[in-house]
Amino acid sequence: MTFFGKRRESGGSDVEKASADPSEGQGRMDPKVLDPNTGETEGLSQEQEEVLHRKLKGRHMQMIAIGGSIGTGLFVGSGSALQSGGPASLVIDFIIIGIMLFFTVHALGELAVMYPVAGAFYTYSCRFIDPAWGYAMGMNYAFNWLVVLPLELTAAAVIGFIITAIIINCGGVPTDNRGYIGGRYWHTPGAFRNGFKGFCSVFVTAGFAFAGTELVGLAAAEADNPRKSLPKATKQVFWRISLFYIVSLTLVGLIVPSDDSRLLNASGGNTAASPFVIAFQLANIAVLPSIFNVVITLAVISVANSCTYGSTRTLHALAERHMLPSWFGYVDSHGRPVFSLIIALLFGCLAFINEAAAGEEIFNWLLALSGLSQFFTWASINLAHIRFRHAWKLQGNSLDEIPFRAAGGIIGSYMGFGLNCLVLVAQFYIAISPLGSPMSAKNFFQNYLAAFIILLFYLGYKFWKRDWSWYIKLEDIDLVTGRRELNLGETLRKEREERAGWPTWKKAWHWFC
Repeated sequence: MTFFGKRRESGGSDVEKASADPSEGQGRMDPKVLDPNTGETEGLSQEQEEVLHRKLKGRHMQMIAIGGSIGTGLFVGSGSALQSGGPASLVIDFIIIGIMLFFTVHALGELAVMYPVAGAFYTYSCRFIDPAWGYAMGMNYAFNWLVVLPLELTAAAVIGFIITAIIINCGGVPTDNRGYIGGRYWHTPGAFRNGFKGFCSVFVTAGFAFAGTELVGLAAAEADNPRKSLPKATKQVFWRISLFYIVSLTLVGLIVPSDDSRLLNASGGNTAASPFVIAFQLANIAVLPSIFNVVITLAVISVANSCTYGSTRTLHALAERHMLPSWFGYVDSHGRPVFSLIIALLFGCLAFINEAAAGEEIFNWLLALSGLSQFFTWASINLAHIRFRHAWKLQGNSLDEIPFRAAGGIIGSYMGFGLNCLVLVAQFYIAISPLGSPMSAKNFFQNYLAAFIILLFYLGYKFWKRDWSWYIKLEDIDLVTGRRELNLGETLRKEREERAGWPTWKKAWHWFC
């Protein structure tokens, strides 16, 4: 049997596989059926019902994801990216990552609507790829958010920047002696800096900035009506974050020269080095930077909330799979994973190290770890979706049975997976040939640390379980556990017939948003 496999003629039923013992290799959950409209489970014990409350609305999931994405990666990290790659590299790299995430979040949305289970993409990696890989992805994702939390608590961001930047660029600020700017800085000092190497160096910042877009899938297990709310939340989160990033960074590249010496210090909580703050300073606007920091501190607290949510839910899901001590999975009567929450808040105390002499150095290590780890997470989501689609076909199912299908289908997931791999290769190139400095062990590990941590977790799980298989065979993949009502075909058929009668503009709006 190959990794993607071929269509089989016979084999065990999905229901038989779904009832397998969780301790036997794949760590599957009990096969509970979800109501397609309410998302509630049937036949759960009282203990299971109290694990996580299913009360999140679509707007809640959107705010968790948006709140977890817009933070230091955009408002502070973009400064060093602008200095390293230039304004064109900054915008192009963010667009590439945006395209990759379009396919990724749609793949995740399809899986999350079909299987709204705790752990989301970590659980999908366990089920559709390999338990050891799923464990590595779960630990990687939890650790990513645990280390991002102290970063976000020591940074500031920007609100209302886009409108002000347009005014600055058009020469509408009386105190700005530059007058009309237009595309001046794309000519001098230039659109690109440091050639291809500078272009590649921006990817890790883009990855760190977009981190959190996938949180909408992680919230699926707590959605009150996942079949209705998840598709809309998935699509709208992507467009809101992507458009906000691309528009704001395009304007940053227009009004801030990439050779400004202050950009060299764009790291950690050094808000003075943020290109958004520098933009106001160059325009000689005295009041806005101060107002800025006060208002945006509140926004960054929202990012910290999303960090806490992402890490605690992942730790909780790992404990449910017996991949972490059971106390990580303890949930109080309000549906909060208490001990996982305590661990996350203790990691938040690392924010105080920013006051140490080596605070900037520590930030760089955390940024490298959390930024690169996202690409492994996104690649794993795409790969899980690819294997799900192959297993779905192999086991005799129709695409019409899938409640929400990814816009790009399996081809989109192949493209998303390929783009993730290309970015990892580009980052490896930067790791062995760093920008502006000779090759060193420190530079290499600072740029590629996440890969070694994931490998450590992966091999550690293999040795712990003594499971030396490379992947789960397609015919053995469980397609039933956690799936919603199996007789949903008639409901879906009626909904698609209704959409077929919509006008073109409404169909387009539904496809995109």
